[in-house]
Amino acid sequence: MELKFRVAARIAKPVHEVFEAVADPAQLSEYFTTGGALGRLEPGATVSWAFHDYPGAFPVWVIEVVKDERIVLEWQAGEGEAPNLEGGELTDADYRTRVTMSFKSLDDGRTLVEIAEEGWRENQAALGASYGNCQGWAQMLCALKAWLEYGINLRAGMYD
Repeated sequence: MELKFRVAARIAKPVHEVFEAVADPAQLSEYFTTGGALGRLEPGATVSWAFHDYPGAFPVWVIEVVKDERIVLEWQAGEGEAPNLEGGELTDADYRTRVTMSFKSLDDGRTLVEIAEEGWRENQAALGASYGNCQGWAQMLCALKAWLEYGINLRAGMYD
């Protein structure tokens, strides 16, 4: 069984505005990376993301960027369970998973954002980690929508 997932949401903003809200570290830090983001998502860059619910900042390798269409990232695979869910523990594994974010302009002016992640090994610990990441990316899309459409930071105070 191949461990992978895809989540999607429609954001009532033009594609360029939605894309920039993800690619620009200042904007990403406003609604998603609760501990901050350093570095713009550009091809070949290694940026740093931090979250209050995970200890320390960690590197994110930017593989591909097509303006207003796609961002492809890799990051260290984790295996185990997300630390804030029933006291589980997420530990670094010796490989990376790949995240592909797609941005599509819709006829009604909204933007369809799809996030897919794949590349986990096929074991129980990796399955737990993939569920945690799926939850995180779905939460990111909700936070992105709330922030861009209503100016609300859904993650403020959620983990600290």
